[in-house]
This record gives sequence, C-alpha cells and structure tokens, in this order.
Amino acid sequence: MKEKIVLVTGANKGIGFGIAKHLGLSGWQVLIGARDGQRAEKAIKELKSAGVDVLGWVHIELRDLASLEQAAKTVCGQYPGLSLLVNNAGIPGDMSMDSQHTELNDIKETLDVNFIGTFALTKALMPQLTENQGRIVNVTVPSEISPYWHPLAYVASKAAQNAMMGVMAIEFQQAGTPLEIFSVHPGPTTTDLNGNMSLPGFHDIETVGQKMAELINDGQSHQGEFIELYPIVKED
Repeated sequence: MKEKIVLVTGANKGIGFGIAKHLGLSGWQVLIGARDGQRAEKAIKELKSAGVDVLGWVHIELRDLASLEQAAKTVCGQYPGLSLLVNNAGIPGDMSMDSQHTELNDIKETLDVNFIGTFALTKALMPQLTENQGRIVNVTVPSEISPYWHPLAYVASKAAQNAMMGVMAIEFQQAGTPLEIFSVHPGPTTTDLNGNMSLPGFHDIETVGQKMAELINDGQSHQGEFIELYPIVKED
C-alpha cells in the first residue's frame, strides 16, 4: 500500500493547521512546514493530542530560495514517500491600501513569498512527487477580481499562482506526467491573515480544514481545476 505522506506549508496555524489536522485524522501522515520552530512544535503537540500522526516539521521560509532547496533535500531524503504537497503558506501584503497607494516593495515582497517561493518549493519537490504519482494542491483565491475584496498585492500573487497551476496541469497532461495539480479557494475564513475577521458568510478553520480534506480524499481527478469551497458573496 502506497504511503500517504503530506507536506502542508504554513501548517502551524490557521487554514494550514486545519488542513493538516483533518488530513491527519483521515489517515495521512503529516509533515509540518513552518518558519518558526517553537510554533511548529506547539502545533505538533496539538495535532498529536488530536490523534494525528505527525512525522515532524521542516523549516520553510518562502522568501529564502536557498533554504527551500535545503528543505526539499531534507524532505526527499527523510520522507521519500511524500505524495501530496499542500501549498498553503503565504503573506497577506498590506490589505489596507488601494492600488494607488500600495508600495512597490509590498508588491515585490508578496510576489516573492506567495508566488516565487511557492513555485521554487513546488519545482524542487516535483521529481519526488512525480515518482510517487502524487498531487499538488494550492490554497488560493480567484483570479477574477471581486468588487467586495481586492487587495492588489495579495490578489496579484495568487493570480500568478493560479497561472502556475494552469500551465503545469496542461504540461502534465500533454507529457503524460503522473502528477496532478489543482487549486482550492477556501472562501472567507476567520484567520490571523485577515485579523481574525468574522463577518456573515465567514467560516472557521475546522470547517474549512474538514472540507479540504474531504475534497483531497474524494478519489477523483481534479487536474487543472480551480475549486471554490465557499465563494465570496456580497454581504446583505
């Protein structure tokens, strides 16, 4: 029986923690990707208390390309059975600014982390994931611009991530590569990223984590799909 090992980036809190928890409860062995060791260990303790089989944690700093290469080597060396990568980690950028007042440095930093870093880690792990006929799942937002929520740096970085997913999916299909990639928009969720905002239509981490796990475990191919768990809707 094929090993079910998943690496979830940014799994020490928020949506990433919820995904790691519910994938773990459904039979996956979980590897935590995190920037901070203390937070990672705290998350591991909580996950183990919930009954999750946590293999450990690996240092993932998306803005540091050299560290990502090292992280990929560590993962492939210690956990050769890796068959699922969940690209969840990211930064919000300055969501309070409109595009006219957004600093160029904010655009660059957000793209460097959310797109360049995510691509670099994905690229480094693709040989191992391909060998295991695995999957890549990106946690993202729609490329179409919502009139209700549209912080430029964040939306642009996720649009680039969506383009990466679409291009890779077509390439995998055309080349017959035994690797699948798709993107999931969790919808409005109360997390640290949005200052723990809780408005009508928002969901909690438990709900989103469980629904993500159900989607990943549904036994269907989602190659190249953009799936919305809970679409952003206009407030009444």
